[in-house]
Amino acid sequence: MKVGVIVFPGSNRERDVAWVTRELLQCPTRLVWHTETDVSDCDTLILPGGFSYGDYLRCGAIARFAPVMPAVTRHAEQGKPVLGICNGFQVLTEAHLLPGALVRNHSLKFVCTWVHLRVEQVRLPWTARYQPGEVLKVPIAHGEGRYYADPVTLAELEGNGQVLFRYVTPTGEAAPQANPNGSLNNIAGICNRAGNVLGLMPHPENASDPVLGLTDGLRLFKGMLTTLVIQ
Repeated sequence: MKVGVIVFPGSNRERDVAWVTRELLQCPTRLVWHTETDVSDCDTLILPGGFSYGDYLRCGAIARFAPVMPAVTRHAEQGKPVLGICNGFQVLTEAHLLPGALVRNHSLKFVCTWVHLRVEQVRLPWTARYQPGEVLKVPIAHGEGRYYADPVTLAELEGNGQVLFRYVTPTGEAAPQANPNGSLNNIAGICNRAGNVLGLMPHPENASDPVLGLTDGLRLFKGMLTTLVIQ
């Protein structure tokens, strides 16, 4: 069982993620450089946050064409877990591994703060260690995190239960004031139809270490690794 963390030029959260998987959860982890083309030794792949290729053109638009991405796509098509966090989420939408797009925040400003998320689905390994409707506290840090999809795609996401996390108030209400970037339907994280590819804008890796005083994000990684053990 091994975790591969994809590293693009400009990534800056790869070591945060590796700290969680390798040090906190004791799972073999290797950093995968963007020029690699073989990730067959990895059971799960994580695309971390940052500013891949300087976020030129659009966030994730250049990383989508990195040499490693065909291998990431094959990994996903084989039903293996793929997690995209923040910039990683943007890359997954650009690569069409997840529907929709991440566009400029409604405020047109970079937002770095703590937010509350409501767990919308617990049927998948990603969220199996949470309770339905549980409210989590995690940080965000992005300038282009506003989730957008056309009405048909949005309806499909909601109808299929593909929205896994939603921005809410501390009491669990999906209110406008709880939405930090203007995402449609307060969406913070979605998965593909098969459920093995997850993208979310908040940073669960930065809410996983007890030293930081908050561990709401750790159970997401535990759920992912538990699935790998079962498989």
